[in-house]
Amino acid sequence: MSTKTMERTGPLQGVVVVDLTRALAGPHAAMMLGDLGADVIKVETPHGGDDTRGWGPPFVEPADAERESTYFLSTNRNKKSITLDLKAEDGRDTLESLVRRADVLMENFRTGVLDRLGFTTERLAELNPRLVVLSISGFGHDGPEGGRAGYDQIAQGEAGLMSLTGPNPDDVQRVGVPIADLLAGMYGAFGVVAALQERERTGRGRVVRTSLLASVVGVHAFQGTKWTVAGEVGEAQGNHHPSISPYGLFRTADGAVQISVGSEGLWKRFCAGFHLDPDAPGMATNPERVENHKQVLELVEDAFGAYTSDELLIELDRIGVPAGRVRTISEVYEWEQTKSQGLLVDVDHRTLGNITLPGPPLRFFEPDGTEVTETRHTAPPVLGADNDTVMSWLKECS
Repeated sequence: MSTKTMERTGPLQGVVVVDLTRALAGPHAAMMLGDLGADVIKVETPHGGDDTRGWGPPFVEPADAERESTYFLSTNRNKKSITLDLKAEDGRDTLESLVRRADVLMENFRTGVLDRLGFTTERLAELNPRLVVLSISGFGHDGPEGGRAGYDQIAQGEAGLMSLTGPNPDDVQRVGVPIADLLAGMYGAFGVVAALQERERTGRGRVVRTSLLASVVGVHAFQGTKWTVAGEVGEAQGNHHPSISPYGLFRTADGAVQISVGSEGLWKRFCAGFHLDPDAPGMATNPERVENHKQVLELVEDAFGAYTSDELLIELDRIGVPAGRVRTISEVYEWEQTKSQGLLVDVDHRTLGNITLPGPPLRFFEPDGTEVTETRHTAPPVLGADNDTVMSWLKECS
């Protein structure tokens, strides 16, 4: 963008991103780049825009203006919005002009849709050999089920995550946020930054592909190798770790706390603090404790039953055992520690006025400890808010 339209600074200042994505995975990836200073141009259909503009309730309905979806607000900060009908010739012409001037193009259409619009990867490379293209799909762009539509909860189930989540194998549950979408966005943004770095050496762009399936399999971690190496299938088992004990949620006199006894040293410290025998039969080593999970659960909750949650957290802190409470979402955003990490940002929305949003999770510092901050964050745009600005920029560049 020209200096007229640059509004923020950051590690990706000067990088222009054309965001054709909608829903959550792609928009989250684009927002991550916007948080880092990239100029993100969100391209939306003129009739309704991004699907998430209609996802609710809750909606916020300002006087004399279109209602706003809090879902849309969650994943579209630090972007500009323009409207284009890509089925019309003038819309495709404008997109072609954007591609010629962009550094990154992001899309999460069904496989083949962008090709049918005339923007195959070969055509995109002809228009701009330096362009980095990110494509996010549900289950991959190829393979026996390539091109299959993907939505988060379906992907959580198909990729095995739901089989690991819930109180037991007969009551599996989804994760409480669209984690497959979010992970695909995170992996996508990571791939884009890597491709931009490679472009510094080669002068040429890349096509980066990921999927909801790949993103979940990519975080199977020890549950993956439990099967691929040991031949054991992990199962849902509630709020306790399958390989570390005691590690999980334990009841107290008035509620519950979570603890993590992740080493034998911590186990001995824990036992000393609560007058337990660390070498009791079935308790001396972590594998034994995992095997005797019910016995450990009873032992720990019997010790915790004499404490309120607040009292217990003080005692666990005193003896040096990692612990914490389970907070509601409202409690998290009211927590001073959350605020201290820059995880809430105030922005000026065109129709809603000043609103507070969850903030970006990255912070940057100089070697001397001075924090480097963005000049300002911008609110998620109303539909087509930046049509004139972007069109003027394209004319300046032509």
